[in-house]
Amino acid sequence: MKIDDFLPVLKRLHEGIRDAVIEACEGRAIESLSSVAREEDGDTIYAVDQVSEELIVEFFENEIADRTTVILIAEGLETGKVVLPRGMDEEHAEWRVIVDPIDGTRGLMFQKRSAWILTGVAPNRGMETGLADIEFAIQTEIPLVKQHLSDTLWAFRGRGFSAERYDRTTHATRPITLRPSKDPSIAHGFATISRFIPGTGTAAAEIYEAVIRSALGEVQRGKAQCFEDQYISTGGQLYELIAGHDRFIADLRPICAAADSNLGLCCHPYDLCTELIAREAGVIVTDERSDGLNPKLGVEPDVAWAGYANEAIRDQVEPHLRREIFARLGRK
Repeated sequence: MKIDDFLPVLKRLHEGIRDAVIEACEGRAIESLSSVAREEDGDTIYAVDQVSEELIVEFFENEIADRTTVILIAEGLETGKVVLPRGMDEEHAEWRVIVDPIDGTRGLMFQKRSAWILTGVAPNRGMETGLADIEFAIQTEIPLVKQHLSDTLWAFRGRGFSAERYDRTTHATRPITLRPSKDPSIAHGFATISRFIPGTGTAAAEIYEAVIRSALGEVQRGKAQCFEDQYISTGGQLYELIAGHDRFIADLRPICAAADSNLGLCCHPYDLCTELIAREAGVIVTDERSDGLNPKLGVEPDVAWAGYANEAIRDQVEPHLRREIFARLGRK
């Protein structure tokens, strides 16, 4: 398979997962979908996650493994990956494909907000293959039961990105145009540092307050300088930047954990495997040191990242964010 061949195949996979998960959400109670199926080192797997997990390996074996050799990377797999066709040596595989079948499980299973199916495809460069090696990425929205529209975005490296919207009521699909915000300031817009789980919220809030005050000045009585949106989905956060809804987002959980406490759930490479789409759309995505984001493709690494809608936003926010990050890293 050539890189372009993955688009139609992975679109079918994503559509199958989307439809199966929506059907499960329509037919099962919240209590059933939100029950804990099992605990893994990197995350808790809920019943709704299993709906999509069961489709992935079977699909790759039936639709892809007879056309190419691939290392499939995803939670729920033994050792976090499987080489297909079975029995193939990992070093001889042509591609590494990293998948998050449901990014945003918590919001979806309680029917609060859309989740996303995320997939990135990179040439196999061995164990050192990283996020920056991804040449094709696709993400598909899993909407709420009461929501009839679902977006899909994809990108090939160096070719820009595409987006389309599916209507569940008519089964029609049409192209859509999404653009990151061109506003030069976070003032009166959405700017967020993730703090949606215990263990890192205090530090994230301290960093957020310091960055906002440095960028926008002291809070004025009765005024709102900017707003937060704690979307519990990394793919969803990237979408918000691409669509022009958010202007700045950072997830600093690996940095924010107290030195004397255990680090809870963090962002992993599979959560960020579609950041190529954001970059192709013009969003600036960096690691915590303001360098290019390039963790190794696997289920284990904890990843911190920041995203800016445009260069002016980056210039406004990044110097203050860097100061707070390095001050905190220096104390560990």
